[in-house]
Amino acid sequence: MATSRHRERLYYFTVEDEGMLAEAFPRFEEETYAITYKVAGTEDVFVTTRETKEAMDRHDIAYNLLAEEDPARIVMYHSPLSKEELGDHENAVKALALAYRAIAMACVGVNGERDLGFELSVGAKSYTYFQAPAGHTFIWRLFHRRDEAVEFMTKITGSEKVAVEWAQSIPLASSAELKSYH
Repeated sequence: MATSRHRERLYYFTVEDEGMLAEAFPRFEEETYAITYKVAGTEDVFVTTRETKEAMDRHDIAYNLLAEEDPARIVMYHSPLSKEELGDHENAVKALALAYRAIAMACVGVNGERDLGFELSVGAKSYTYFQAPAGHTFIWRLFHRRDEAVEFMTKITGSEKVAVEWAQSIPLASSAELKSYH
C-alpha cells in the first residue's frame, strides 16, 4: 500500500482542444472514475488524478504535462458521511481543491440541508461542492491559508479541539506554496 500511495500524484496539464476531453472520457473503461477540472483563473490549465491521467495515456489523449502535486500536501476535513461516501474518491476531491488553488477543504454540509450554520451569500466564492457517486452533494469550504482555516474552524465548531488541531496541522501555510505550472 505504501508504494501505491507514494505513486499518487495530481497533475496539471494543458490540451490543445478541451472539447477532446469531453469526447474521450465516455470512451474510458466503465470502472475508471475520470475527472478533471479547469484551474480557476487560467485559460487552459487543468488538474486531474493519476487514475484519469493513466486512462488518458491508455487512450492516447494528447496533453502537455505541466507539473505534479503531491496529494498529501492537500488536506480535507470530512464529516462522517463525506468520509464514508468519498473514501475511494479522495484524490478527485483534492483535485477540485487544486482547481481553486486551495490547500485544504472542510466538508460543511450536504446540499439540501436547511441550515448549514453560516451564510453562504456573503462569501460564496469560498465554497464549492462535490457530488459523490452515491448521490449526496457535499458542500466544501475552501482554504487558501492555514490561518484562514484555523479561524473558520474555531468559529464554526465552537473551538472543537479536533477541528482546530486539523486546521493547525495543514501542511502548507498558503497556496503560494503549491506547485507552479507556468
